[in-house]
Amino acid sequence: MLLKAEQLATHLERELRPLYVLYGDEPLLVLEAADAIRARARSAGYNEREVLTVLAQFDWGQLLAAGGNLSLFGDRKLIDLRIPGGKPGKEGSAALQQWCQNLSSDNLLLITLPELDWREEKAAWFTTLANAGVVIKLNAPPLAELPGWIAGRLRRQQQSADPESLKFIAERVEGNLLAAHQEIQKLALLYPAGKLSHEQIRDAVLNVARYDIEGLREALLVGDVARLARTLDGLMQEGEAPPLVLWAMCEEIRALATIRGGLDSGRPLDLLLKDAKVWGPRQVQVKRALQRLSQPRLEAALKHAGRIDALIKGIGRGNLWDEFLQLGISLCRSSRPA
Repeated sequence: MLLKAEQLATHLERELRPLYVLYGDEPLLVLEAADAIRARARSAGYNEREVLTVLAQFDWGQLLAAGGNLSLFGDRKLIDLRIPGGKPGKEGSAALQQWCQNLSSDNLLLITLPELDWREEKAAWFTTLANAGVVIKLNAPPLAELPGWIAGRLRRQQQSADPESLKFIAERVEGNLLAAHQEIQKLALLYPAGKLSHEQIRDAVLNVARYDIEGLREALLVGDVARLARTLDGLMQEGEAPPLVLWAMCEEIRALATIRGGLDSGRPLDLLLKDAKVWGPRQVQVKRALQRLSQPRLEAALKHAGRIDALIKGIGRGNLWDEFLQLGISLCRSSRPA
């Protein structure tokens, strides 16, 4: 069964199949679709989850074994199978086709793949998956359709904009959906629900403050307390919205906590960085942060961020920018012995 991306939400409200295949050239859309399926599966009682990543020398017997291992607590299982190379090979093709012959409501198999060429789409293993389950192709919309995509995202947060403003955002992000997603989230943090003016959108998208949010995130990761303090002071002086500052800090804390948890459970760092979509020079910064931060420290930071969120909403007492500074300092200091 082939499904369009925009049909997924309605489909999940109506039913949940034992097999889903997500593939395409846009990681953001694949990730969001996978999150939606996982959330629906949890609500349907699939409380156990097993992640399998197909790398070189992967043993496809693990997939069949995962389907046969019943939970000690009788929970149904979601098996998250990731094939980053896009080609399962001869052994994998046979295993996937065998799986399709024995679908069961006890197991939900979620397969994620990169973009496939027409040959792979016509391969026996892929057509078998398509016939047995639900397949969704998730490619980025062309530039001409990007303003409409942005308009749809704004509607989700009860905001809207005129065609000129939508085109302006699309041209600024140059087809990068992740960048567009971040700009849309920023608009939700900066402005209330309703129609946004072109001036509001230009001010948000073209924010060229000397002390910018990215500088704050970098200071957090590398543990530079002096730069962190200067950046927070600059953001305060220039009137940056506190919810946006908190969002930026929480994004880094959550990513670090996820990777730290994976490391503590024995997963390889390179794979965890790839799953978290940490690329290029940022990998070096994240690795430095992980060397000094423990899971308890990161969990404490998330709780602190929760208190700051309450303060922003007028709950509790305290100096908001001092709290930002204390949160940042706690992440710049090492929680591990030298």
